[in-house]
Amino acid sequence: MDRRSFIRKAGSTSVAAAAATTLAAPAIAQSNPKVTWRLTSSFPKSLDTIFGGAEVFSKMVSEATDGNFSIQVFAAGELVPGLQAADATTAGTVEACHTVSYYYWGKDPTWALGAAVPFALNARGQNAWQYHGGGIDLMNEFFAAQGLVGFPGGNTGVQMGGWYRKEINTVDDLKGLKYRIGGFAGKVMEKLGVVPQQLAGGDIYPALEKGTIDAAEWVGPYDDEKLGFNKIAPHYYYPGWWEGGPMLLAYVNLDKWNTLPKHYQAIVAQAGAYANNWMMAKYDQVNPTALKKLLAGGTKLHAFSPEIMQASFKAAMELYSEISATNPNFKKVYASMSEFANDSYQWWQVAELGYDSFMVRNRLAG
Repeated sequence: MDRRSFIRKAGSTSVAAAAATTLAAPAIAQSNPKVTWRLTSSFPKSLDTIFGGAEVFSKMVSEATDGNFSIQVFAAGELVPGLQAADATTAGTVEACHTVSYYYWGKDPTWALGAAVPFALNARGQNAWQYHGGGIDLMNEFFAAQGLVGFPGGNTGVQMGGWYRKEINTVDDLKGLKYRIGGFAGKVMEKLGVVPQQLAGGDIYPALEKGTIDAAEWVGPYDDEKLGFNKIAPHYYYPGWWEGGPMLLAYVNLDKWNTLPKHYQAIVAQAGAYANNWMMAKYDQVNPTALKKLLAGGTKLHAFSPEIMQASFKAAMELYSEISATNPNFKKVYASMSEFANDSYQWWQVAELGYDSFMVRNRLAG
């Protein structure tokens, strides 16, 4: 039942209640001031999942305030380039953005921890750490220094390992590879001889087509098919060990945030939580069908070899140790996340993994 319907029905019960309703109406109007914001996304409109998260977020804010709080969503490149969304929000060019924080790890590696880092939490673990393990508070302590406040606003689930022109079987096969890989994971890949390239989603296909890069990762089957990577690079690898549960964030300029009424702040946080759940469910719906279609079209599916997985894990742990030795912000947040992950996976291997493994075996057995 919406608020106006509730007031209308309550008013019909008695003359006194009707009078109270009449008096309350101006107060309700005053408590929902007119606010108009602009939000820039890091993603193109063609990706209805990951760009769609911002649209869902905006719609929920509007509906919860009877249209008084309006957030206009712009795709990457319409106002600012996709990889500058957070910078534009800090500067006040826009009031908000929808992006992935590891895009900005070059400023400080701590940024990456708000989204995903290699061999960390899966999507459910990420939600648990953010909402109940102190993750949101820890990250917002850091983001406040950047003039931002951030909230979970989507998750893709564990991603794929990307598209390659040729098979990648050993660590030596990675050496010299020009690879589009997002954020902090590229630093890990550098330790294995890869030449990482960070490109926005809409720039990946042309670079792969022209040979500027040799391989590319994005998200998973549904988005990857939309972007057409299978037309250029036939070898599709899994898992994307650098993004076990990448969290998208809705960032708000901190000064603008502080001007909002408290209940508008609560609505923004809840709209982000709704978008977070919506995106994960959407990917779980569309990825299976997209993968079937890709395989039917000739895509060659491969698992990363144990050699590559172990070498990547070792490189990641070395990098975390190196950064933690000199960066107290990173050390503090990563310690919280890794401790949470250790407990999370201890539980995960019991019920969740046991059940999922049984169901997969029986599916394969027909």
